[in-house]
Amino acid sequence: MVAAAAVLLDYGSDLIFFQDSWELLMNRRDFTVAALMEPHGEHIVLIPALLQQLSLRLFRMDSMTPDLMVLIALLLGVAACLFVYVRRRLGPWPALLAATLLLFLGPAWQDLLWPFQITLVGSALCGLAALLVLEGGDRRWDPAACALLILAFGFSSLGLPFAVAAGVEILLRRRERGLGRLYVVAVPLLLYAGWYVGWGHDAPSQVSADNVLDSPRYAGEGLVASLDALFALGTIFDEPVARSQWSLPLLIALLALVAYGGFRGRGFTRGLWPVLAGGAGFWLLAGFNEMAGREPYSSRYLYVGVLFLLLVAANLLERVRMNRLGLVAAGAVTLVVVGFNLVPLREGRDFFQQQTVLTRSDLGAIEIAAGTVEPGFRLPPEISGTVFLNEIEAAEYLRAVDEYGSPAYSPAELAAAPEEGRRQADLVLANALPLGIETGLAPSPAAGRCVRMSAGDTKRGLPLSPGLMTIHIPAKGEGAVRLRRFAATEWPLRAEELPAGSTARLFIPRDRSQRPWRLQVEPLSALLCGGAFAA
Repeated sequence: MVAAAAVLLDYGSDLIFFQDSWELLMNRRDFTVAALMEPHGEHIVLIPALLQQLSLRLFRMDSMTPDLMVLIALLLGVAACLFVYVRRRLGPWPALLAATLLLFLGPAWQDLLWPFQITLVGSALCGLAALLVLEGGDRRWDPAACALLILAFGFSSLGLPFAVAAGVEILLRRRERGLGRLYVVAVPLLLYAGWYVGWGHDAPSQVSADNVLDSPRYAGEGLVASLDALFALGTIFDEPVARSQWSLPLLIALLALVAYGGFRGRGFTRGLWPVLAGGAGFWLLAGFNEMAGREPYSSRYLYVGVLFLLLVAANLLERVRMNRLGLVAAGAVTLVVVGFNLVPLREGRDFFQQQTVLTRSDLGAIEIAAGTVEPGFRLPPEISGTVFLNEIEAAEYLRAVDEYGSPAYSPAELAAAPEEGRRQADLVLANALPLGIETGLAPSPAAGRCVRMSAGDTKRGLPLSPGLMTIHIPAKGEGAVRLRRFAATEWPLRAEELPAGSTARLFIPRDRSQRPWRLQVEPLSALLCGGAFAA
């Protein structure tokens, strides 16, 4: 657990908020009923919204590290609960191996590095803890199990599969413990139903007859994807899980294990059915809501899928006692799998780092343009370079910055950022200020303050001051105008193929950065008139 925490902190400490996190930061910063109870997707996010608000007030918005530490704490909690669950059935060494596989499950990189995923991880922790309490058999702890299931629902709708598992556990023990304990499941389900009637029914839903009928196929693919992720086979970062040559053998081996567990001795152990029902419920419910981005091989689903696989395997192997040689072999396999699974984890970290550069650059550009940007200005992919900033609106973002600080690059940091971020910042700036560029036919310029660019200016770019200038293309030959500000190797803003004899009017508003825009014009005989070029 210490090693996993160190790796995740090292990988994630320099990252910034991503995708769904911005919905909480932009729309749920106040302690209002709507902010806490409105659904995110089809999920309740009461506890994540509360934790995000607490983090904002304690640590501000400058860094995501406090949020990451909360995620890591929950991940360690799930691993600890899994260890206890497996140890009860197989002993401490198999329990250690199972927990290690989950802690370093690289294909589930979204759940391990993206703090928003406390939604699923928190539900998994509370749901598994509730199962452990119910297994203990002491009815005095039933209220604790009920409270844990309520917390599981408070994190996300993943509480439903764990409520199913808890219900099966109670029904299986009804003869010795009675059915009065069903309140443990009934109370959380009633509270969830109340939330759904009050707020959740307004959430967009992908549930359809086609998805419901297709959900067994979805569950099967989810099982295969989880097997591949567990054993580091066939899982490629950011790509559909390519079923490796081992997928079918692994599936056959799992079925053989099921048959072995069923026919050896006295059949299946009673503990198998709750986790089997919970796992099936998870994949089937996910299948009901299938859409683009919610495929069964999605990284964020693999963590929960592998967790249920390990719980099922622990019950199937409960009557098997491994000798020392078998434990050594299993340990060696675990170390190899962990080594391979660190590869997609590093690739996931690299993806988040790329998104961090784009996010900090784009937001830095909005802050530079704060004086003139339209309140409703947003960041579509064609100017931001990413599809993950759709929750950000300029006015709301700038209000959040005033209240809780900025996660963006400062102008000085932006000037030293990777080129990809600098290029996108120029595009965002041009649209946020906005730069005014108009082209059309115009008479020859009157005598006045005009210059022609030198060859050196064309290469470096002519520095510009805020203001208005006109660019006159000569009567012979087409022209081109290119602009950049923070970019160093590219000219992100381009007006190509200006007709001969045309005039381009360029207006540069003042903003919060002293760094000049630079202009490149072709041909050299073009005439530049006005004050903007006098920087």
